[in-house]
Amino acid sequence: MKNTLISIMVLLSFSGLPGCREKDPSAWSSSKLDKWFEKGEWLNGWHIKPDASVNRRELAVSYFRHRERWDKAFAFLRDNDPASMELKRYDLDGKNLYATVSEYVSKDDSAALYEAHREYIDIQYVVSGRELIGIAPLNDVREIIVPYDEENDIEFMTVNQIKNLTATPGRFFLFFPSDVHRPGLKDGENAAVRKVVVKVKIN
Repeated sequence: MKNTLISIMVLLSFSGLPGCREKDPSAWSSSKLDKWFEKGEWLNGWHIKPDASVNRRELAVSYFRHRERWDKAFAFLRDNDPASMELKRYDLDGKNLYATVSEYVSKDDSAALYEAHREYIDIQYVVSGRELIGIAPLNDVREIIVPYDEENDIEFMTVNQIKNLTATPGRFFLFFPSDVHRPGLKDGENAAVRKVVVKVKIN
């Protein structure tokens, strides 16, 4: 019993060392987090800028937990030209990682609901065209309109405060389960949009 207690104490003491905290972004200072994010090595050579709305800490935590998935995701975006790719789903790592390339006409506000996911993180990138994407925190949900569909990993809701961001080919967005979002909205006039969405499994 005594030896077991000693072993536990030793493990706990090592878990507090700087080297152990190094790969735990949940414990990073804001300055360390910003330095990692802005250095951009996590983009794996993809040269599109992340939108300012990206939750840096959630990204870092997920990245270090599943680095191989994120590296494959950004390598796919880096090594392919979504402007000329076939409109379909691309399986990159089974259920852990896949992408879809689609085209559509941006919608009126009245034709779109906010959505959220529980199993996947979205990388959304407008390849051509222009749209607005509504974003809100999960705790701002007012009413669930369509209950969670486990098979398609999606639920639809309304929110209290509406905030729209402009999505163009110059930047991409990341949506975590805590990010309620409403993509595909028209920015002025309804217009054609081509988009690639990469789905990164959380667990």
